[in-house]
Amino acid sequence: MRRIFFITLVLSFALSTLTAYAQRKSPRSKPRERIKGPVLMHTAADPDAVLLPNRSPLITFRILFMTGAADDPAGKEGLAALTASLVSGGGTRELPFEKIQEAFYPMAASFGSQVDKEMTVFTGTTHADNLSRYYALISRMILDPGFREDDFTRIKTNLINYLKVSLREGNDEELGKEQLYNNIYAGHPYGHHNVGSLSALERITLADVREFYRAHYTQANMVLGLAGGYPATFPAKVKADFAKLPAGTRTPSNFFTPKLELGTHIDIIKRETRSTAISLGFPIDVTRADKDWPALAVVVSYFGQHRSSNSYLYQRLREARGLNYGDYAYIEYFPGGMFQFEPDPNLARQQQIFQIWIRPVPPEQGHFVLRAALYEYDKLVRDGLSREAFEATREFLSKFSNILTATQDAQLGYALDSRYYEIGDFNGYMRDQLSRLTLEDVNAAIKKYLATNRMRIVVVTKDAEGLRDAILANKPSPMTYNSPKPQEIMDEDKIIEVYPINVRAEQVRITPVEQVFR
Repeated sequence: MRRIFFITLVLSFALSTLTAYAQRKSPRSKPRERIKGPVLMHTAADPDAVLLPNRSPLITFRILFMTGAADDPAGKEGLAALTASLVSGGGTRELPFEKIQEAFYPMAASFGSQVDKEMTVFTGTTHADNLSRYYALISRMILDPGFREDDFTRIKTNLINYLKVSLREGNDEELGKEQLYNNIYAGHPYGHHNVGSLSALERITLADVREFYRAHYTQANMVLGLAGGYPATFPAKVKADFAKLPAGTRTPSNFFTPKLELGTHIDIIKRETRSTAISLGFPIDVTRADKDWPALAVVVSYFGQHRSSNSYLYQRLREARGLNYGDYAYIEYFPGGMFQFEPDPNLARQQQIFQIWIRPVPPEQGHFVLRAALYEYDKLVRDGLSREAFEATREFLSKFSNILTATQDAQLGYALDSRYYEIGDFNGYMRDQLSRLTLEDVNAAIKKYLATNRMRIVVVTKDAEGLRDAILANKPSPMTYNSPKPQEIMDEDKIIEVYPINVRAEQVRITPVEQVFR
């Protein structure tokens, strides 16, 4: 089975290769014990650049600005995303966007942006033969954006349609995952989708975009990322060109940990859909910078490695029972997981959540599957990992980091994230930390971080009222199968079908889908 999983990972790699402000200064709830190590890939002489020169004929850019959706002003949620999209998807002062697209076409190149809570990154790759022409275009796009009204209207409409149509009306899985974050971080600078909210996007003006750009696209916020066979003098040229940006100041934000009410809270999104999607989780005060992160990385890899048929939760729900497509767990934000095998870099955050993602099941099985997920989660917290599971998972993770950084673009992205977390080279960090890790460390981390009484659950389903009533009444949810199952599974099902979900009426709410991201 593990051999099959590794083959799947290799194939996925091949496929990927082809294809609220006052709170910002609130202290953390407790000091964090960080991993100490050298910060690689940039020097004291050039602390704001991550440079990975090599002999590749391809040159990769990741131009990072330390700003993002957490900097959206109250009432203008989506301003960071709209600004970045207008920079990467609009024209310059001299060239309309259509002319830029025409110039990119013979170079087989493009230019894009990604916005998260604390990071905005502009990405692109070009052949060395086209470097001068390509860089002339993208540098002007960032340094001298046209901010035309027609580009602004087009891009704002696209972002609104993404929330309203693509996400809210067409993707139960990502809808539930994103609503879970919104619920956990309500009242926090992270407490809205990176694209924003519909009502706020409708109010944002082009003048707002110009002001956000002036305030946040500064030299102090910028980190230059370059990889590939670029000339030795090229980074200095880029740095000199980008010195045209305002100097600005960079005061690192220190985000508070969400303080959730005790107890399990369930948000049932009512939507006309043929399936039931489930996401559950809670905040954890652990990132890659912390000493316990490698231990939790082992836990979620064992319990629910993304797209792994070998992980525990997949084996119990999909393999043994045939309930759904997949069942995964995370300790870092992983948007778009239904479309990709590996996470994108440059989603680094000071705050993360532990999350379980149950891919959609038939509505009549929703109550049982939610119980099964909680049953298996409680068993993980109670029993921890076995020696055999620990050793196998640690060995897998020590190699999996090489898959994550297999491409030049991914190497550069992870190097930028390592700069943020101050952990040094990611692959070396993983090898070193995993080699020191013990089973006792892992099981202690489970008890410390995963034993919670503040679980948050989001379910997307059609019969929201029926599911709510069944949960509140602790109504049995027996399973039936189209084919015989082993007696061990049938016996366990008898336990799961009455497994209690301890919630009061006020802890279960129904949200019409029209209100999500409103």
